[in-house]
Amino acid sequence: MTTAPPTRPDPLFLGDHPAMDFLNSVAGQPDGRTEWLADGPGLADWLARAGLVEDGVAATFLDAPDGRTALDAAAGQARDLREWLRAFVRRHAGSGLTADAAAELDVLNGLLADADSHLRVEAADEPPFEPPSGLRLRRVRRWTAPRQLLHPLAEAIGDLVAHADFRLIRTCEGPDCTLMFLDRTKSHARRWCSMALCGNRAKVAAHRARVRDRRA
Repeated sequence: MTTAPPTRPDPLFLGDHPAMDFLNSVAGQPDGRTEWLADGPGLADWLARAGLVEDGVAATFLDAPDGRTALDAAAGQARDLREWLRAFVRRHAGSGLTADAAAELDVLNGLLADADSHLRVEAADEPPFEPPSGLRLRRVRRWTAPRQLLHPLAEAIGDLVAHADFRLIRTCEGPDCTLMFLDRTKSHARRWCSMALCGNRAKVAAHRARVRDRRA
């Protein structure tokens, strides 16, 4: 009897920037880690859920000869890119980037130079229109090889590197949490990946500690 592959939980988009969400596409401790980019279909599904590619992109590759093999290889390249980004972020998180950081970006710039896309002016889908002309500028991609799935990731990373304040990159304070985020709060005092997850756990743990102290 054929066993169905295990289902992954829904991915977590708590990073407040697509590149930070990309870092969070693997989460948890080694004995309970969830990897959303484990294979080619997983990569395409994650990209679609993140809004970085349109639905159905994976099918254009899976229908090709050896398409699954090539798509799985692209997932491996995406995981390598993610860990390159993780190392870069860890080196610079908490401090502002300077022009010297450009010397570390050969991997990123190589991917950006390889992209095959163009901008297109077209009718906006639905109101309210921004700007009010009813037109929008959209990037159109030519999907000819699975490796191109890395290009929207590279563009998101480029936006993070060029425009984000690395002093505001945080790691969740949950003791078992590996998620990272860009703190866009007004006070820049965000501590948790999510109040619904680690924030509430911390509140419950603090309450239990206070109860124990009163009973001691």
